[in-house]
Amino acid sequence: MIALWAVLGIGLAILGQMFVFRATQPGDDGFLPPSYDSAAALRISEESFGARPDSDPLTVLVARSDGAALAASDERVIEEVSGRLARQEVVMPRNEDDLPFSEDHSQTPRVSVGMTAPDRSFRLLSVELKGNPQDPGVQGTYKEFRERARAEFREAGLRTGFTGGLATTVDSADAEETRSAVVGAVVLGLIVLLHVLVFRSVLAALLPLLAVTIIGSAAAGAVVMASMAAGVRLAPSTPGLINVVLMGIGVDYFLFLLFRFREQLRSHPGQSGREAATEVAGRVGMAVTSAALTIVAAFATLGIASFGQFRVLGPAIAVSVLVMLLGSLTLMPALLAVTGRRMFWPSRVLGREPREGMAGRLGRLTARRPVTLLLASLVLLGALTTGLAGIRMDYGQSGSGGERTAAVETAEEISRALPAGASDPTSVLVTTEDGAPLGAERVAGLATALARVPGVGRVAPTVLSEDGKAARIDLLLTVESGGQQARDLVSGPVRETVRANLPAGTEAHVGGTAAVFADIAVAVDKDLKVIFPVAAVLIAVILLVLLRSVLAPVVLMLAVGLGFAATLGASALVFQHALDRPGVDFTLPLVLFLFVVALGTDYNILISDRLREEMERPGPARAAVARAVRHTAPAIATAGLVLAASFGSLAVSPHAGTQQIGFATALGILLSAMVLSIVLVPALAALLGRSLWWPVRPRARGGAPRRPEPAKVPVG
Repeated sequence: MIALWAVLGIGLAILGQMFVFRATQPGDDGFLPPSYDSAAALRISEESFGARPDSDPLTVLVARSDGAALAASDERVIEEVSGRLARQEVVMPRNEDDLPFSEDHSQTPRVSVGMTAPDRSFRLLSVELKGNPQDPGVQGTYKEFRERARAEFREAGLRTGFTGGLATTVDSADAEETRSAVVGAVVLGLIVLLHVLVFRSVLAALLPLLAVTIIGSAAAGAVVMASMAAGVRLAPSTPGLINVVLMGIGVDYFLFLLFRFREQLRSHPGQSGREAATEVAGRVGMAVTSAALTIVAAFATLGIASFGQFRVLGPAIAVSVLVMLLGSLTLMPALLAVTGRRMFWPSRVLGREPREGMAGRLGRLTARRPVTLLLASLVLLGALTTGLAGIRMDYGQSGSGGERTAAVETAEEISRALPAGASDPTSVLVTTEDGAPLGAERVAGLATALARVPGVGRVAPTVLSEDGKAARIDLLLTVESGGQQARDLVSGPVRETVRANLPAGTEAHVGGTAAVFADIAVAVDKDLKVIFPVAAVLIAVILLVLLRSVLAPVVLMLAVGLGFAATLGASALVFQHALDRPGVDFTLPLVLFLFVVALGTDYNILISDRLREEMERPGPARAAVARAVRHTAPAIATAGLVLAASFGSLAVSPHAGTQQIGFATALGILLSAMVLSIVLVPALAALLGRSLWWPVRPRARGGAPRRPEPAKVPVG
């Protein structure tokens, strides 16, 4: 089994790395349903104006090196150099690290000369490369073009600046490279340190990471290959998100097995490692399976979303989690069986009963003071939930989190002389329906009306398609195209003006970044209203089947619901109020719902499974709660810390949306582990007793306890 997984993991990892960028879609506009206005505009741009779905537009600023205004001779030089750049192929640089069969992104760029600043301080060029901007090959091709353009213009005494999507992506990646390596090393070191402190064993610290890496590589590769086979494109963020998810839940599942394996070996000194691994896999395997299926069910609901990015993300993560579940039930028990008691070398904890510790004291406190702990938990969660008052969604591109890069500085220089949207115009695409050709004079009235819209700084000359059946009117907005003001402007006054002044016999659609995100806001709002209740019902059904109870699933769902509300409220308090951001990222409620509810339910399933097991033993229900907390809290706390550290690493990203996801998921997981599963649910179980499992209450089995309990638990 170990050999099979090693071969499978390495093979799928190589295939996944080879094809991951071919399986991902470059931007967000292609994920909108064709019925949306901006999606229709994109289709017209491709059919009538030669726009490429995989295009990476750039804006190049050209100015005199001495800061003087551009002369007529300078403008002629700019046009000559631009013509040469448009005829020269850019060869993608090759590295020794390139994988076999990697795609060649050598290409001849599209270069056209654009407008000159009113004060003649610079002139703009429009450049178009093609390919996935996340692909290192595409980034290398862009860098080659950038250096060639700089050298050509430098010889003529001109300087250049580059901005736009691809330039911003490359600059941010370069700035983030060192930080990502440091953060990754710190997170990895923290995970290893936690394992060493908990198990006092090097093997128990390193083996889970090795196993999760093998299974995670196989899962990520399986998702990429399935995407290629099905002809479905992944979102650019999906592969990275899968890696974080699998690292977190994979280590969680291994920890659940390790803690129970250690407990089994302690209580059965004569049992072999293989026998103990078999029994532990059978007992914990059911809880792990239920936990994984909960995540799969939650993410599978994204398949009904209208927004394509959600619709693709759900099945991708569901498939990867299923692969991780398979590895948890096969590879991990095989590793435990082979290592046996050597897993915990050089620790000697297997030969003696451990001290009560914090978990034991918490268990006794929960049995004695369940009402106090319940109220304290509710007060904390309620205080965080107050942040939901006045919460706003930010449907922008979430910016760069304040990162000062060359692309950002170039965009700022352009905006000081031209409207803020000069480097990213909003386009009105007009097509004829009556068969009559479209001339500039036919759409002149529409262009004039658009120029009078407050917030439209400039209307570019109308561009006609070669067949004369389509026209494009570019609008330079006075606000940043990625901001809320631009989305409000495009979805409101601009589209209203288009409808009111549309020439007879024509059809028009509004496209561009602001229009795309305005439509995404509508699509996401509709999807959330459907996904939330469907996912909640599916999770509740799984809990009902697992726990064989009507009341217990209700308690757990209410608990995770409180955790979700508290986490989202805390995120609004931090980002919207404390840091004065426009709002929380539009994907955050969905990400939190799926991760905090689904992953938080993992911990609740583990504690609930142990509560039921302990209540089947003789004695009062509160004593069973104390034992369950004592034996399960260390596993849940360690798993929660590991998973929070994995997601928390995203909080240092320069991308504001990723920062929010990292912070919020880390906080939500900590609340789920440390408050809901270790305190709130056990306190409710202590109050409700065996009634929690109504209508099939666990019956106390005869016989003595398996081991002496460390202390009597007051039950009055």
